[in-house]
Amino acid sequence: MVLFIEKALLFMIVLRLISGSIEITAAMLMLKLNDLEKAFYINSLLALVGPFILIVTTGIGIAGLAEKIPLTKSICLISGILLILFSLKSK
Repeated sequence: MVLFIEKALLFMIVLRLISGSIEITAAMLMLKLNDLEKAFYINSLLALVGPFILIVTTGIGIAGLAEKIPLTKSICLISGILLILFSLKSK
């Protein structure tokens, strides 16, 4: 039995696995350091990783679906992601 996975899906899976590994590693590092200031610093760095992974995986997904979904839905998806990122940066 041959399993076929689209390249876009495979890249998205790998990026999410890397992201999850970074999160787990950061949590273990916080536990090992046992220092609130350092844990806060590590958590701040993680706040940079999350949006980056979101943007990249969504971009890959939209590129993979470009011929399968209408342009208006693609624009709505991109707009939604931009609004999420905007809300994270606004006070």
